[in-house]
Amino acid sequence: MTKNINKLFTLIAFCISFSSFSSPTSFKDGPLIKGFGKHAPVKQQLILNTQDTFKVVFDVSEQGSTDTLNRRFDSLARFLNMHVANGFAPKNIQLALVVHGKAGYDLLNNQSYQARFSKNNPNKQLLQQLLHNKVRIYLCGQSARYFEINNAQLHTGVKMALSAMTAHVVLNNEGYSQNPF
Repeated sequence: MTKNINKLFTLIAFCISFSSFSSPTSFKDGPLIKGFGKHAPVKQQLILNTQDTFKVVFDVSEQGSTDTLNRRFDSLARFLNMHVANGFAPKNIQLALVVHGKAGYDLLNNQSYQARFSKNNPNKQLLQQLLHNKVRIYLCGQSARYFEINNAQLHTGVKMALSAMTAHVVLNNEGYSQNPF
């Protein structure tokens, strides 16, 4: 009987703690990048100084499906949106995206993407909004050579780096920290 009561209390505690999480419907886009970067309000205990400047680089090597947005690219929109929604000025958030491996295909302009995959690049609108919001986007030149991607095939605003490793060193020297996710 005591075991059953303990199990019941454990289940109740789990349900109460789980109910404090946001449901998928509570995730919203914006306020900075519309249509991307959905985030949820959180009762946070980590005190944020909204006057701080965040300089963060995201590293992506996995290509998204040719039918859907690369969800790793969407992480940058989420980072921007959730911090602006919580009081940070957009000018205090400096992001960079370093892409290598097959994920380089997700940086192709629409014409080049269509030539390769016979469909529109599902990342086009997000890339435009990230670049509009001053996100620096670099493609690893070594991966580009390996996968036969040249500068003219890249979405406008995407820059070629000597390598992803080089881009990370340069960004680190500029004070960027790498997002571990």
